[in-house]
Amino acid sequence: MSVQGSRLDPWRESYAERTAGMTASEIRALFAVASRPEVVSLAGGMPYLPALPMDAVAETVQHLIATQGMTALQYGSGQGHPDLREHILEVMALEGIEAHADDVVVTTGSQQALDLVTRVFIDPGDVILAEAPSYVGALGVFSSYQAEVVHVASDDEGLVPAALEERITALEAAGKRIKLLYSVPNFHNPAGTTLALERRPQILEICQRHHILVLEDNPYGLLGFDRDPWPAMRSLSEEGVVYLGSFSKTFAPGLRVGWAVAPHAVREKLVLASESAILCPSNLAQMSISTYLSNNDWRGQIKVYRELYRERRDAMLGALESLLPEATWTHPDGGFYVWLTLPEGLDAKAMLPRAVTERVAFVPGTAFFADGSGAQHMRLSYCYPESDRIREGVRRLAGVIRAELEVRETFEPGTSARPSDRGVQFPGPEQP
Repeated sequence: MSVQGSRLDPWRESYAERTAGMTASEIRALFAVASRPEVVSLAGGMPYLPALPMDAVAETVQHLIATQGMTALQYGSGQGHPDLREHILEVMALEGIEAHADDVVVTTGSQQALDLVTRVFIDPGDVILAEAPSYVGALGVFSSYQAEVVHVASDDEGLVPAALEERITALEAAGKRIKLLYSVPNFHNPAGTTLALERRPQILEICQRHHILVLEDNPYGLLGFDRDPWPAMRSLSEEGVVYLGSFSKTFAPGLRVGWAVAPHAVREKLVLASESAILCPSNLAQMSISTYLSNNDWRGQIKVYRELYRERRDAMLGALESLLPEATWTHPDGGFYVWLTLPEGLDAKAMLPRAVTERVAFVPGTAFFADGSGAQHMRLSYCYPESDRIREGVRRLAGVIRAELEVRETFEPGTSARPSDRGVQFPGPEQP
């Protein structure tokens, strides 16, 4: 160990190899800047908590402590509180999922569920297939367990089945061991797209034929703007899918309550893994949500969120249409995000310092690719800022992009940025 290495970190040579994959996400690095009041943050995916009836929440928690405090503040089951697991069945029924409460494992947010599934299935070097782009939090988990993430092309209708089949065939021919397909089928983070209904059984059939477990991550599924929820992939296959859900987007992220629904044998492994990690999820958080769901119109509250986010989505799309004709973007019909493609030759990560100077924040597309591609893209979030702030943020962003185009024109005379077709093809590893 060098003197410098010892001075910087005396334990550097003692860390496990898997810690090499533990790096701060680009989103976390933005938090300090994006939280400044003068900055319009189109970066973070924070639910709009002012829309939650705080009086009802406060009354729920107060009543819970007064009447069941000894239970709520005590250790609980490693699988989760029975009452909450029953409520979770009601929530999932809206997406066509038929399950038993014993199939449900409550977790500390769906992020822990991601970690548990990866821990149970992945050995170093195993392959996880994931949409291109993919959720940055999942990529961080996969990297920490030394998985090889291989992206599969997606388009405006989600993951492309033919591209999935082709990728699997090539990996198997190379002797790779594929364990999981990770997908966010509804109102994708970061792309904002939704997996077409006709593609869902095709993807399941491909994965079942190749003995690949589907990890369906669905935190936004109830937040569609213009239609009822589509059937989850778990509703089509009980044995081939592990389904992940969360109360973070429809209730409160600070309570950190999510869940996994898994085939029986997998569920047992998840419970054991969860117990070894946290012993048990918070009884107080679980019982607070369960009591709230029992005594309040939670379906009506979800409708409130849907209408609020639809208004903000419309504000963002309208601002992009009028202020940024040079770019292209997705048109989400639910969820929190728009995926924007810059004019050719521009790099979202390189322009971020200028954007922060102009008091607007976004997440560069490179955060959502395991191989570092995606520089021409950025994720824009419309869930938290009010509509006027969204329009102002897009105005500032448009100024940053135009300034970058002027710089490019200066150094590359004769080039021009042209608007292209609104259809979006997301790059895979071979399509940076």
